[in-house]
Amino acid sequence: MKPHNRKGAHSRPNTYLSRKKRTVVMHDIAALQHRIAQELLDIGIPEQPENLYDPIRYMLQIGGKRIRPLLTLMAADLFTIPDMGQALPAALAIELFHNFSLVHDDIMDNAPLRRGQQTVHERWNDNIAILSGDKLLIMAYTQLARCDSDKLPPLMETFNTMAAEVCEGQQLDMDFENKISVGIDEYIQMIRLKTSVLLGTALKMGAILADAHETDATLIYHFGVNVGIAFQLQDDILDVYGDPQHFGKKRGGDILANKKTYLLVKALDMADAETKAELTHWLADRSQPAAKIDGVTAIYDKLGVQSAVEAAKQTYIQQAFMALDNVRVESTRKAPLRTLAQNLLVRTQ
Repeated sequence: MKPHNRKGAHSRPNTYLSRKKRTVVMHDIAALQHRIAQELLDIGIPEQPENLYDPIRYMLQIGGKRIRPLLTLMAADLFTIPDMGQALPAALAIELFHNFSLVHDDIMDNAPLRRGQQTVHERWNDNIAILSGDKLLIMAYTQLARCDSDKLPPLMETFNTMAAEVCEGQQLDMDFENKISVGIDEYIQMIRLKTSVLLGTALKMGAILADAHETDATLIYHFGVNVGIAFQLQDDILDVYGDPQHFGKKRGGDILANKKTYLLVKALDMADAETKAELTHWLADRSQPAAKIDGVTAIYDKLGVQSAVEAAKQTYIQQAFMALDNVRVESTRKAPLRTLAQNLLVRTQ
């Protein structure tokens, strides 16, 4: 393994992050998540203009499990980076980009809640949310530029590819709202781009920083992408069947927006002519939100759509763990990533 250029590495001493040749275990994860949250608080956000920076502070403080930056640090550790502190700027870049995308997505989706709190555009307004989101993206690139200079070319290529794909996925998601028919394969491609490539990229960037072999970096990327697809299928289920108090979003938001979730696409595929006509009626109805949510949910229940989505989710979980199994690192070192993925994919919120 070639030596690391320490230029741009995080300079703050940290007992946990500076330890060498150790494997992250599950009880360490809370400490890493706390460290990521603290780094975000200490990132140096100016006070003025208030309407630019207050929404950024708000977005970064309203919670979230910091899963994506955590994956970057865990991948760096998996491939034995000499000092995990070197992966912190990349981890922060991933989290800042994620929050940028959420701020803008919430505007486009007209979402009232994020992590159980008012969305930025609801608390301020659309224009402020757009500009604050733009600034979050700039902050992400600022952090990325702090990574080791010899790693910047592959990191930038990986990050930029992901950023472009996330935009493509969001556009497809919006296009699907007005598209009469969407196939299962089309839907999976959309969520792969919109949601899953960010998880894969978070892991791959950690691998790059740790000088992982290209084959292993690709495998850990595919592990993340497949976990991300399964995660989004679980999200689709929770939008209809989750507890809003735990999920942090209003129930049935995707139904009201006529989003082509896996549940809706599968229901349209499974329904007979009469049921499809009933479902089409509800999709056209925008005057009775509560009745629409209940009506569509009843159709899902009748068709057994939830079980079909669960089965698809299991397929992607299996593909994810197959990729992880093929990473050429001893299995004990991969166990924390496997456990984290399992915990994410049985969540209720």
